[in-house]
Amino acid sequence: MLSSCVAMRDAYGLSEGHMIKILVIDDDRMNCDLLQAVLTRHGYQVLSSTSGVEGLNLFRKHTPRITILDLRMPEMDGLTVLKEIRAVDPHAPVIILGGGATEVQENQARALRVTDFIRKGLSLDVLVECVNRVAQQPVKAESASLPVSVAGPTVDTGETVLVVDDEPLVRDLLVQFLSLRGYRAFGVKDGPEALSMVEQGPPDLILLDLIMPGMSGVEVIKALREKDYPGGIIILTGTHNEEVLEEAWALRPQEVLSKPIDLERLLTAIQLVLVCREC
Repeated sequence: MLSSCVAMRDAYGLSEGHMIKILVIDDDRMNCDLLQAVLTRHGYQVLSSTSGVEGLNLFRKHTPRITILDLRMPEMDGLTVLKEIRAVDPHAPVIILGGGATEVQENQARALRVTDFIRKGLSLDVLVECVNRVAQQPVKAESASLPVSVAGPTVDTGETVLVVDDEPLVRDLLVQFLSLRGYRAFGVKDGPEALSMVEQGPPDLILLDLIMPGMSGVEVIKALREKDYPGGIIILTGTHNEEVLEEAWALRPQEVLSKPIDLERLLTAIQLVLVCREC
């Protein structure tokens, strides 16, 4: 991807100053941060906001080439934000992330001329491909442009990280985010797949969602302990149920982090776990 982006930059004579600007509006800070990291790696300049009101202010101030908009947000939902965007710019490309959207909501979004409607259950690749496709389309009153890759080569740490999360978008974003920082990251959607991966070759670290359908994170850790899994475990969870958290801590994970995840804290925790494991 890096070489292809550079080739496109050279072919079109673009420089770093011509990076395409993207605005991400999502009330989940982790989604904003991870989308920013991934899209920046693809050569875009990314702004983000966790509220519709702030997002609209950024839209008016920066006039982004593309806006990625979460449909379900408190206070001001995605459809309301889209209506306000249309009042400012009737032709602005807007991609909606519509997890849990009803058919009525989808139809309302399309009536407001949404550029694309992507369900959150789809993979990150679908979203990135959509952004790339929209970015290459002609722009009213300005020339078409292509993304430019400005990030240098990633240093491979040689350490493997398995992400276990039933939410596809979160899982894909975490895998991409960690891969960009040199980890050999891969993801699975549930406990049975995680245990199968561990049997094939145990990763150095597992990032484990605590609340999952079918087999919970606690059950996964119990199974890992029975298999004498030698790696580290960091739990990622949005639950505040003290009984569940106490049960998880009793199984001796190295860390429990609350969702939405602070990415700097996550990276620090991963580094500490891996260093202590080597010691």
